[in-house]
Order: sequence, then structure tokens, then C-alpha cells
Amino acid sequence: MKKRILVPILAIGILITTASASYKSDFFEIAKQIEIFTTLFKELNMNYVDETNPADLMDTAITAMLADLDPYTNYWNQQEVEQAKIQNFGQYTGIGANVFTQKNKIKLLEVYKGYPADKAGLKPGDEIIQIGDVALKDFNEDAGELLKGAPNSKVTLKYIRQGKSQQTTLNREAVEIKAVPFYELTPDKIGYIVLSKFNRKASAEVATALKNLKEQGAEKIILDLRGNPGGLLTEAVNVTNIFVPKGEIITTTKSSIEKYNQVYKTQKDPMDTEIPLAVLINGKSASASEIVSGSLQDLDRAVVIGARSFGKGLVQRPKQLSYGTQLKITISRYYTPSGRCIQALDYWNRDEEGNATKTKVEDYNEFTTRNGRKVYDGGGILPDVTLETSEYSAVTNALIEEQIIFNYATQYYYNQPEISLDNFVFTDKDFGAFKQFLKQADFTYETETEKELKELMLVSKKEGYEKAIAKTQQNMLAEIEIAKQKQIEAKKHEIERLLSDEIIKRYHYEEGLYTYYLAHNPEIKKAKEILNNASTYKKILN
Repeated sequence: MKKRILVPILAIGILITTASASYKSDFFEIAKQIEIFTTLFKELNMNYVDETNPADLMDTAITAMLADLDPYTNYWNQQEVEQAKIQNFGQYTGIGANVFTQKNKIKLLEVYKGYPADKAGLKPGDEIIQIGDVALKDFNEDAGELLKGAPNSKVTLKYIRQGKSQQTTLNREAVEIKAVPFYELTPDKIGYIVLSKFNRKASAEVATALKNLKEQGAEKIILDLRGNPGGLLTEAVNVTNIFVPKGEIITTTKSSIEKYNQVYKTQKDPMDTEIPLAVLINGKSASASEIVSGSLQDLDRAVVIGARSFGKGLVQRPKQLSYGTQLKITISRYYTPSGRCIQALDYWNRDEEGNATKTKVEDYNEFTTRNGRKVYDGGGILPDVTLETSEYSAVTNALIEEQIIFNYATQYYYNQPEISLDNFVFTDKDFGAFKQFLKQADFTYETETEKELKELMLVSKKEGYEKAIAKTQQNMLAEIEIAKQKQIEAKKHEIERLLSDEIIKRYHYEEGLYTYYLAHNPEIKKAKEILNNASTYKKILN
């Protein structure tokens, strides 16, 4: 059978669509490398000993090429392009759930109240194994695409819940992804606004929330950006514009390509430049969240509370390619009004193993806010008020990544009757049950110390010292293991908080969790304390 030759469209698309001074100077080299790649690709597909799949080979080539850059420069196929549009525009037709797609099943991580998955009786932890007539174990493509369909179309789902197979019929409908999933006025006249993403509706929804809260009597505001991974840069500017005057510089972008060097200023009249404002961030607040929190900090417009943010100071832009695909490419770095680039990882000067290096604290550069307060670059946004409760230890992060906390919450839900938001407490007895669950789950994680020890052994083997230090290494690893077991108890408080959060969502959804936060969350309590003390608030900002 004659083999089909796939032209490297991505490379040619970049050749045609990219225009800059640096590009023109490299024109010959780019054309030369494309010609080499094209002839290699042709010869490989026509002459390799076994039948090849040109599309798979091209995907591998693209992935390997982009891996040498930063993790935000990505190639998107047609399905991924559509998913990005959903995230930006905030509406799609689907089931209304956050899912994790595995090889032969789809696991539901969160079910949104009142949407199709919820109406069909699906719960977090359910594992979908068949969609319509398609068994996922026999399906090799993106199973998530099978859940999509026309509005009001029905689909039968088979799923596993607590080891038992069940079936339901789901009616697809329009699902709106809210940028502001929750806002509410507290008894002490503080408005609480949760901003979970920066899609095209973000600033409009924040503005609506602020307007409604002020009409209800709000005199101070808490803007919660914890866990917000970012989104549209323009919406970050627009959200900031709600609280700062027209004409303020919010961020600048700098690149080796002149057209990407831009200054982003507020374009509209603000809603309120005087209302006391606290912004909550943590290690999962990134990108657009850092533009908002960083600019409000630099302009001394808000007190930032929580833990150091993620540290993503890179700007991406999608570039259209052939056949509905895209290249999402890093085009510039962004800087806060004081001149800070908060990018924490250096992807261009990697270590000997090819890993991105982290900016060291001693290499941070000092800048000043409008009022002369010291702020620093190179490591995300450091809050004005740092709380230990906002940071997660290594063991806690491992529990999250391994879905141990999620899985325990699933077990708890099916073993426990309805819980009340008013008096729910995760007790010492519950924590004991969790530790027993850990043993059954055979939970393990590797510390940075263990990784360094393994590297040491590799080096010692090369130099002939392996036997001499083997016993010492074994003893150290044993001591580390004992210390790791103690970490579970030492970090009990932060683990209990995450368990409580996950459990509450099972019974009372996302809305119930935020309601619970208003009475129990330590970051919100601290924000209230600062906002309710005018002298403390002013002292921090001055």
C-alpha cells in the first residue's frame, strides 16, 4: 500500500505567518531547516522497515520541539482549540461537571449544582465507563468528546460508584461557566467576591457583584483569587480598572519582537477607588491573578493576604494554523506597574538535567510601590500579610496530587448522613480514620531530600564511593521515612482544612463551601480583621 506523506504544515504555517526583524535575518536558516525536515520526513515515511503513521510522527516531532521551550507554548488540535474557546467565552453544551479523563474511564471530580450531571444523579468520584454504545475501554481517542452533543440531546451513561455498576440517562444542555461563582455580604458589611477564572465575562461579573453588594450596604470588599489560574490579560486589566482610575498603567509586556511590547492602561472610569479592599492569593493564583494582585499592590490600592503566588510572568497568544489547529506561543513577559517581572522559573537557562531553574531569593530585585513600600520580583507576588494557613507542605501537596484527599471525601460521603454547614467539624476521630485510610491506600511520596540522596548515590557510583556510603544512605532514608510519617500529624491542621473543604462540597456544592468559608476560613477571618481596623489597613499600605 502506498504510504501517505504528510507535509509538515505547522512549520510552513509558522514560516508564512511570522514576521519580524529577527525572523527576516534568520530567513535562510529557517528555510534550510524546514527543507531538511521535509526531506527527512518524506524519506522516513517512504522507507522505514515498518508501516508508519505520519500524523503520530508529526505529533511526536512537534511535542519534542516545544518541550525545549516553556510549558505554556503548546500545539492544540481541533478539540483543544474548541475547549480553549469554551474557557474564554464561558458557555458550552455539555454535562456540567469537572472531569478527569483516564485511559478507559472518565472520573468526575466535581458536579455543578443544577446542571445535567447533577440532574442525572451523578456524584464526584463516579467513574463513567460507557457513553451511549461506546465502551471506553475500547475507545482510543479523547473520551471527553463523547459527552458533548447538541442541546437537549440525551445520552445513556454507565458508571461505577463504590465498586457497583450503575446507569443513568443524561440530557445535555447549555452550561455557563461563571467567572464569579459566588458573592455575598457578611453581617459586618464586608462584601466577599470569588473570582475563579479570567474569561471574557470576568470583569463584567465582578462589576455586577460589586454593584449588588454596595446596594446591599457593603463598605469593604474581599476579592478572592485563590486557586485562580489566570486567563485573558485584557480582563485582568479590566478587573483592576474597577478599583483604580482611568489611565493607570496596570502592566507592560516586553519581547524581542517589537510589536509585542505594549503598555496596558485602564480604559474606563472606575466603579470605586476608595472602598477598602483585600485580595486573597495562594500558590495556585497565577498569571492574570498575579497581574491583578500585583498591580493593586504596586498602586497601594489593596492589602494582599495569603501565600506567595505561583510566579507566571509570561504572556501567550494563539496563532492559527491549518486544519483548525493552533499554536499557543509565549510572546512576551509582563511587568507590574513598579517594574516587576514575577516569573519564578527560568526555562531558558536550565540546569545540567534540563530542568528549569528557580530564581533564588538572593537574586530577587527590589522595587517600590507608589507609597514607597518595598516589593520584589522573580518569585510570584509576595502578600503584604503572609499566613501559614495559606501554604501547603510537601506531604499535603502529595496528598492532593495522588487524589488521597479526594478519595477519602468520597468514602466519607457514602458512610456519613447529611452534614450541617453551621456545626460541621472534622473531628480527631475523623482524622484517625483518615490516617487508617492512608495505610490502606499505601500512600507514599518522595521528598526533595530523598531525590538529592538518590542523585548523590549516582554520583558516588561514578566516582567509586557507592559501597563506602551505602550504609549511611540507608540510615538516612530510614530516618527520613520516620520523619515523613510524623509530617502527617505535624501538618494535621492544613490536611484537616482540605478534607473539610472537599467533604463540604460533596453535600453542599461549591456555593456551600464558600458559605462555610465566610464563617471558618482563616484567610477570610484575617482579611475581615484588617478591613475592620482602619488604622491597621492604612499602616500596611503606607
